[in-house]
Amino acid sequence: MIGGGISGLACAYSLQQAGIPAHVLEAGPRPGGVIATMEKDGFRLELGPQSFLSTQPLLRLIDSLGLNDQLVHADPKAPRYILSGGRLIAAPLAPPSLLTTALFGPGTKWRIFTEMLRRTRPPEDDESIASFIRRKFGDELLDRLVAPFVSGVFAGDPERLSLRAAFPKLHEFETAHGSVLRGAMKSRPAKGTPRAGLCSFLDGMETLPQALGARLGDSLLAEATVSAIRRGKPNGKPWFQIDVARHNHRETIAASAVVIAAPAAAASQILQGVSGQFPPAFARIEYAPVAVVAAGYRRDQIERPVNGFGFLVPRGENLRLLGTVWNSSLFPGRAPEGLVCFTSFAGGATDPGLCSLSDAEITETICGEVARVLRISGEPVMTNVHRYARALPQYNLGHAQTVAALDALTSTIPGLFLAGNYLSGPSIGSCVEQAYRTAKAVRVYLASIGAANGAAGMGEVGHA
Repeated sequence: MIGGGISGLACAYSLQQAGIPAHVLEAGPRPGGVIATMEKDGFRLELGPQSFLSTQPLLRLIDSLGLNDQLVHADPKAPRYILSGGRLIAAPLAPPSLLTTALFGPGTKWRIFTEMLRRTRPPEDDESIASFIRRKFGDELLDRLVAPFVSGVFAGDPERLSLRAAFPKLHEFETAHGSVLRGAMKSRPAKGTPRAGLCSFLDGMETLPQALGARLGDSLLAEATVSAIRRGKPNGKPWFQIDVARHNHRETIAASAVVIAAPAAAASQILQGVSGQFPPAFARIEYAPVAVVAAGYRRDQIERPVNGFGFLVPRGENLRLLGTVWNSSLFPGRAPEGLVCFTSFAGGATDPGLCSLSDAEITETICGEVARVLRISGEPVMTNVHRYARALPQYNLGHAQTVAALDALTSTIPGLFLAGNYLSGPSIGSCVEQAYRTAKAVRVYLASIGAANGAAGMGEVGHA
């Protein structure tokens, strides 16, 4: 396993649970990738994902790790807001509220109401999210709700994001039923089915990768940089040799199967010696830069109520802020008594230049905009800026074809597998499910070569 983010950790843990030894080589000093929690001045801050959806596979993983007593759930009724004309308006997240919200005028509401009565067909070619929403519902729904939502999930540009890759269910609904709303109604889960809600852990999001790392034990090797992979067939069986630099020395490790769970750029570099076709395929996957700005305030500094999830900002509001999460409203222990904690996001595909500013400039810009929206007086009592030059993979037009090309190329190399947030969704739940599918494929492969009970482990070949 090359890469110790949530994908690599979950894949290795799944193999370990099946009795197959699997090592994780992580270039950084700790597991978890962008899932990171820090303490500052009594505040508990998330530097990456702020929460996760409680999908059933993820809940089963949490249970198997013995973390149920650490799990905390946000209030499922916590409202989300959209900034519109300087006002915070509750986001309409269900069909009835789409027809009553102040976000849209009569024309948009009519198009929503009558969408079930019309039957449309998607175009043959890949279609952007923006084109899809305009075609079905009009510009107002796109600009005031969908575009800010897309910025919040992908930090992406709806004009470039692929509907089929980013939101495949919507494409399936139109294909099968001719109507998004009709398809959504027919695919509703059975009554009584548990609904996924927003969750975290008492001590923060990093609890999950830390627990996975603890279970993997000595099989997790941090500060291990992989420079190259080579293939061979000693004794007639496919084998890989992995060049690793760790703790000021180099070594070569052998394995019968390798999972690349690193980001696209790192995966490209590692695999270029295996096949020259990997770099151009990975190069088509773009990433968006994101600045994560945390700020703490006294409650008496804030004029507007801050009970709920937070708010998203349409680009038409002319702010650089993409959205703000009200952490201390969602989960306990995020701020000291009498104080509140917010985390804001800026940059993304629509404003990449923001991340080139200094920390002081980013803090002044984003905290100033949040202060105007929430009518905050005075300076924050705590701030923290963390930036990612390559935060989130962009599921842009053609992404499905890129993933298919990577799958086809990988399938020609027995024992090589891919996992990561650029394959089937960037959320933690999607990464875990993808990791489980990869682990299953590894088990099937190892069984096919008679190596299901140990040959997946890595053995030292030599030092340099």
